[in-house]
Amino acid sequence: MTVALMWEARAAEGRGEELLAWARGQVLAAEPLRREFFRAPQDRVLVITWWNAAYDAELPELPEPEGELVTRTVHRWRFEAVDPA
Repeated sequence: MTVALMWEARAAEGRGEELLAWARGQVLAAEPLRREFFRAPQDRVLVITWWNAAYDAELPELPEPEGELVTRTVHRWRFEAVDPA
């Protein structure tokens, strides 16, 4: 089964590039099958990692950024891949 972990944060105003660089620099305890980075208006950053694992498996996730880099708590979601229709 393929599991996707989504991590989304909103940087403090004007610090979106810094948050993106921070997310890219994070080292996970294990290497995912794939990792992608996205940005959006309002200095938001999204990271999706794909894992070959059970839905409820213990998987390494990006931490909360320290200090005042973000304006709110990080949002996290977990999804499992389904067969294409």
